[in-house]
Amino acid sequence: MNETRIVLENKGTYTNPADITEYEAAGGYQALEAALAIDPFEIVEIIKESRLRGRGGAGFPTGLKWAHTLPLQGDKYILCNADEGEPGTFKDRIIMEEDPHKLLEGILIAGYAVGAHKAYLYIRGEYTQSLSILQDAVYNAYQHDYLGSRICGTDFSFDITIQRGAGSYICGEKTALVSSLEGKRGNPWIKPPSPRTQGLWKNPSIVQNVETLAIIPSIISRGAAWFTSLGTEESTGTKLYPVSGKIQCPGCYEFPMSVTLRELIYDAAGGMTAPHSFKAALVGGGAAGTFLGPQDLDVQMNFEGLSRIGGHLGSGAVIVMDETISIREVLEAIMEFFIHESCGYCIPCRIGTVHILNMLRELSSLSQGEVPSNYKKILSVAETMKKTCLCPLGQYPLLPLSTASRVGNHVY
Repeated sequence: MNETRIVLENKGTYTNPADITEYEAAGGYQALEAALAIDPFEIVEIIKESRLRGRGGAGFPTGLKWAHTLPLQGDKYILCNADEGEPGTFKDRIIMEEDPHKLLEGILIAGYAVGAHKAYLYIRGEYTQSLSILQDAVYNAYQHDYLGSRICGTDFSFDITIQRGAGSYICGEKTALVSSLEGKRGNPWIKPPSPRTQGLWKNPSIVQNVETLAIIPSIISRGAAWFTSLGTEESTGTKLYPVSGKIQCPGCYEFPMSVTLRELIYDAAGGMTAPHSFKAALVGGGAAGTFLGPQDLDVQMNFEGLSRIGGHLGSGAVIVMDETISIREVLEAIMEFFIHESCGYCIPCRIGTVHILNMLRELSSLSQGEVPSNYKKILSVAETMKKTCLCPLGQYPLLPLSTASRVGNHVY
């Protein structure tokens, strides 16, 4: 099964990904020049017509977000969320290491479209190689007048600062990311206000995922109609799917958003490792993910397809499991992750995650008849967390816990 590479079209073709001349030879920065020749409002309209939705997890319409911020007055910021901390997710790292200038070009176009002149690229602290490549790419962009003053001979000026995170998973949440950039503890805040109206230092701020920004140059170059011809009505374009686990060919694959789970596992990733059989996939991330069973193999890997079965696309990551894997042990590992990453601000999250982990461990000592009633208690705690916690970290445990039943006898 052949990929439809747009974001990853240059993957593996550069001798030095940070070298701007190689990117220019591949048509790089032509979309920026085209964007600078038209009114910012027109760019926003193109993105709206493309129906591009955020690739970081929430799936909010990108054009609508930009349209809200464009008319606002004062300093504005583009905040690139490269704090890729979701287990099983490595798509943004590949973009930053394989085609960093495509990301920078997307940031520049976004800045011009909403009237911003400054961007902060907030990168996961553990991504040292990505950081080094991006630093070189930003330096080269300044040297070739794609950053700084009078970009491409126009009146548009723009600067990018790279900020390295300190390893906190919660700082991938947009309001916690803003708090961290401001030098505060990386705690989320109650919305409203949204960052797009009152973000960094109370100024309008567009927070976008790496993958979302990296697709922008292609939309500007090829048009909204081309983009909407890919994928589905509600999920246009292509998506990156990091696939790992008990499969023949782990990797990051790019397909239109009409692709099915079966096609990702058996066509793109080569199928299960012999002699094992498919048991489950954790889709959307290794922590904030949805369990899918054999009956779900033909679900489309997009926003509406997963929503129909109570799932969530999330980052698009797929972790594949065979019959040797204990789903209960996977759930325990997920809860250990949430316990470690909780900021402790919300009591239901701080206490509830520990309580759920203890109850999961107790399941192994119960008789099969006792398990269902005890598992209902676990779900009850997770439902309370979803209703009372401030941010997604405390709300997400319900997703894997409630969908584990799709795998059958899921506690063994």
